[in-house]
Amino acid sequence: MTTLTLGGALNAGLRRALEHDPKVVLMGEDIGALGGVFRVTDTLQKDFGGARVVDTPLAESGIVGTAFGLALRGYRPVCEIQFDGFVYPAFDQIVSQVAKMHYRTQGRVRVPMTIRVPFGGGIGAVEHHSESPEAYFAHTAGLRVVSPSTPADAFHMIQQAIAADDPVLFFEPKHRYWDRGEVDLDAPPDLDLHRARVVAAGSDATVVAYGPTVATALTAARVAEREGHSLEVIDLRSLSPVDFDTVEESVRKTGRLVVVHEAPVFLGLGAEIAARITERCFYQLEAPVLRVGGFATPYPAAKLEKYFLPDPDRILDAVDKTLAA
Repeated sequence: MTTLTLGGALNAGLRRALEHDPKVVLMGEDIGALGGVFRVTDTLQKDFGGARVVDTPLAESGIVGTAFGLALRGYRPVCEIQFDGFVYPAFDQIVSQVAKMHYRTQGRVRVPMTIRVPFGGGIGAVEHHSESPEAYFAHTAGLRVVSPSTPADAFHMIQQAIAADDPVLFFEPKHRYWDRGEVDLDAPPDLDLHRARVVAAGSDATVVAYGPTVATALTAARVAEREGHSLEVIDLRSLSPVDFDTVEESVRKTGRLVVVHEAPVFLGLGAEIAARITERCFYQLEAPVLRVGGFATPYPAAKLEKYFLPDPDRILDAVDKTLAA
């Protein structure tokens, strides 16, 4: 076992993919000599050369469009979008072209490309550098959307995403890049890319989270335990498709569900999860499904983001409401 940061685990996973398949190509702004703004691609250009770790112009639509063409020619490009707020210039390429090619060609053409997006808040960034745009892409048929929350998952999931024959939006919780954890660099992944993971067993209520909010939910579960409540925490891992079976199994046991994400609650992933679990577990639910997330405002200035982001207190408030119902 090796202790790595989440960012370091992504670097190790990208290195492993580059070693394994000569058709893997990394593309992005400042990912070469600089190693990326978060240093996730540090030393990779030095070791694999500028033809496989490509510093691109500042043009997200051009990056994704070029990668799309490479994917059609048999390569497995991995695009880095430097910050979440910069993905919007490439939105048309992703949802109009990348997502639809497999369907348009009746399955004859695959688009094996990965788009890495650092997302979420918590780093005190300036405007356009903290966003939670995952629901836009999860809503779009033809895209896989995933988000790791631990170094071990980051190492394995980035390789699984690159190996997939479909386009994958890979959302990396930028606030967690420096979180450390143990990674077995020699073991195969223990879960399919789209399986959820129960990260804390419990019996009183289920808390579903993904990406940056998994650690927040675990903190809330530890506080709840001291107060006599047992929370089961599920790391969703995949946002499209969603592993509703794992969530359903937990809710049938606990009878209560709270969904947590940094994105605004209105039309966020939590809305779909709440609807589906209500359909599946209507007679097992002891209380309405509750959601904890950002507010229906533009992402706030850095000094205000602590009021916008879900914290353990807001999660526990929702837990108290569902337990009191």
